[in-house]
Amino acid sequence: MIPRHDIEAMIPHKGGMCLWDDVIDWDAQRIRLRTRSHHDAANPLRHDERLRAVHLCEYGAQAMAVHGGLRGAAAGGEPKVGFLVALRNVELRVARIDDLTDALECEAELLAESAASQQYGFRILHAGEVIAAGRAAVMLQM
Repeated sequence: MIPRHDIEAMIPHKGGMCLWDDVIDWDAQRIRLRTRSHHDAANPLRHDERLRAVHLCEYGAQAMAVHGGLRGAAAGGEPKVGFLVALRNVELRVARIDDLTDALECEAELLAESAASQQYGFRILHAGEVIAAGRAAVMLQM
């Protein structure tokens, strides 16, 4: 298990904007993470005291960034900085997430990559049920 302070060291998101609490497991193609940050009243994504399901796309994107950081460290280098450029086939099965009682988990899988880009699929689960899924593309800074 990889804790939050190690996650923060790998991605540009710090403090409350670091959405994941720990990495459950990972390999070169996949990562699984867990969080309870959706319960935090100070979550910077909240608006009108609510955290809407659309923000699960940011959770998925951060899972990709954490995976990239782990892969970069495993290869003995620094992770590349990426910029989210596209979301595709996003399905949201809840309207909001701040009222969900259990931890959220994310499963993200690297689908394709080149020197300049990566594409991932992600699924966010609550109590074993998929509440969001989609694909995301990132352009890597050269």
